[in-house]
Amino acid sequence: MRALKARHLFHASLLLSVLVLGACGFHLRESAALPASMQHVHITVNGGGDLPRMLARALRDAGVSVEDGSGPGVAELRVPVAAFSTDTLSAGGYVRITEYAVRYQVRFNVTDAAGRALLPDQQINMSREYSYDAANTVGNASQVEEIQRSLNDDMVQAILFRLQAAGKHQLAVPAAAASTH
Repeated sequence: MRALKARHLFHASLLLSVLVLGACGFHLRESAALPASMQHVHITVNGGGDLPRMLARALRDAGVSVEDGSGPGVAELRVPVAAFSTDTLSAGGYVRITEYAVRYQVRFNVTDAAGRALLPDQQINMSREYSYDAANTVGNASQVEEIQRSLNDDMVQAILFRLQAAGKHQLAVPAAAASTH
């Protein structure tokens, strides 16, 4: 009898959890639905780092074939700027720096295989703040690395959201923007 009550309680709590998650708007993240003209993409990133690898993996997860070079039927995703910077936010006693901000700026654009702009120049800026501990400089370096890794993750998602929006809404590209690329 006790086992039966425990099983019913477990099933009721499981059902309640599912209902609560559905009611709060939680949804599993789906892969991005990108424009049809982006089924084959070549990625060019100035600056390197983890962004090209992470972006290629996310595009593959979305069903896109990431090509090693440009060619017929291959769209171009260009990232001319992908740069981290660090700014001082506040200083403590004896002018010791106690807070920093890690900033990440990325500019990108997408052209189809014919060279027409699918997405004109876009710029995304992100930042994270952290406290600096002068007594633990090793920990600070690993903290900055983790912040940069987190910003890269968020940046890839932001780029995919913009690409998905371009596919859903067929963003109109001004003639001046289309002719400059």
